[in-house]
Amino acid sequence: MRSKILSICVFVFALWLQAGWAEDNPGKPVIDVYPYLPSGCLKYAVLSQMPAGVILKSGTCEITENDLQIRMQGYPEEIRKQLQKNAFFLLEQVAAETLLVQVATRHFEGKEVKGKKDRELVNLYFQEAVKGVSVTEKEARRFFEENASMMGGAKFEQVKTDLIGFLTQEKRKKVVQELIESIGKKLPVEVSASWTEKQALLARDNPVDRARTSSLPSLVDFGADGCLPCDMMAPILKKLEQKYKGRLNVVFVHVREQQVLAARYGIQSIPVQIFFDREGREVFRHTGFLSEEELEKKIAQLGVR
Repeated sequence: MRSKILSICVFVFALWLQAGWAEDNPGKPVIDVYPYLPSGCLKYAVLSQMPAGVILKSGTCEITENDLQIRMQGYPEEIRKQLQKNAFFLLEQVAAETLLVQVATRHFEGKEVKGKKDRELVNLYFQEAVKGVSVTEKEARRFFEENASMMGGAKFEQVKTDLIGFLTQEKRKKVVQELIESIGKKLPVEVSASWTEKQALLARDNPVDRARTSSLPSLVDFGADGCLPCDMMAPILKKLEQKYKGRLNVVFVHVREQQVLAARYGIQSIPVQIFFDREGREVFRHTGFLSEEELEKKIAQLGVR
């Protein structure tokens, strides 16, 4: 009898903890509760209780689970399978289309932009944001020196113009990404707390997010077979994996097999190395080949010995 009462007490206590957890999360930004989940416009969206089927609200904008399923059907079967575990990522893409129009409209309020279509208004907003973004010769030279093995023996002066153009584009993409990520600070955006909780569990089922939530620092390399710098890095990564076993997660993601995961992490060229600290926070990102010596330096900065 006594053990039965104890079991009931434990059960009730567990329910109380769950209820408390559920009450605590609404009103909090997604990024605070699920730091590994958002990668775009919903980082600062607020978790909220919503009617069944509704997963996002912002002003007059409302997105339902059914809306998301319809959008998902437009993708090839293999991508749909990946999106089943990354529906929150898809929601960010769908929501951005509407939310960016709202942000751009507010930004240009009172200015001469009448008659502009939604897409034109958003493009104008981005163009204004990246105006003046540039790359110095010093920055280009540093990138050249760090990635000399990718240059095919060319000298800096031979590739300087193309390199500055490439790096300028990369810097502009970063500015645009930061604008998208800040949408939740500019607009009141709410997402369903219960739906997001389920998606957070599904989205974690991949090698990158398992590593980030393992309480160990992590080195993640995004690449593919047949990519020269990627192939050059493969034996180095294997060596580091063996050397730091139990102290550092070393993860390789094949971007042609994990397209959605790569998109979640903003991978647009390969290889890309991302370092995460013990709390799963991104602390460094590099595009191109990274030597064993440079990798070791970054690993040491993570406190791994």
